[in-house]
Order: sequence, then structure tokens, then C-alpha cells
Amino acid sequence: MWRYYNPNPCGRNEPDCAVRALCAALDIDWDTAHKMLCDMSRDMCTMPSSDAAWGAVLRQHGFVRTIIPSSCPDCYTVADFCEDFPRGTFVLALGGHVVTVRDGVLLDSYDTSAEIPVYMWMMRR
Repeated sequence: MWRYYNPNPCGRNEPDCAVRALCAALDIDWDTAHKMLCDMSRDMCTMPSSDAAWGAVLRQHGFVRTIIPSSCPDCYTVADFCEDFPRGTFVLALGGHVVTVRDGVLLDSYDTSAEIPVYMWMMRR
């Protein structure tokens, strides 16, 4: 369910989760995602890693924000989400971190499958 994903062109392990998530969700390279985030954050007077900035970029590309469907909001993990959503592209906010799940596979530079998602962005169908 987890697959190592680090599109950083220098292979660096950086605190760039918003850039990684956009790369995976939008199927774009790191430089493009970084520029999109920097442009959006400048326009919004916030930081590129802010939920508002990466959320606005996702919204511009057809994603909608919604709640995580769960009867146990304190125990529903990213792994559970991957099992429940085997098709589609989703960006999950994990409270200080953001990841992409595509077709049931968690794409991140480390395994966050035990984390609890707070909310999600999903591609409109």
C-alpha cells in the first residue's frame, strides 16, 4: 500500500511534503509543483507549505475538499483509507503533513500509513 515517492530532482529528503503531494496528485514534476505553490502562496501572503496554498492549487485543478468518511475518526488510518478507496486520486491532510493516495497506493517519502487523516481532497469525477 505504501510506495516510496520522492520527486525531488536532487534526490534530497526535504520537508517538502506539499510539493511531493502535488507532484503525485497532478502528475507534474517537482519544479512545476514548487513554482505553483510559491506563486499561490505569494498571492495569498502565506507560506508554500500552508494548507491554504496547496489546497488552493488543488482546487484550481479540479479537486474538492471533503471530510474523511469514518465511524471512528480517532482510529481510521491512512492504511484504512487506502483499503477503502482503491480507485481515484486523493490528497490527505494529516495534521502537519500531506500525502497523496492514488488508486489505493500511498505515495510518500516515508511510510505514513499509520497516521490519522484529518480531511481529504479528491478529484472531481
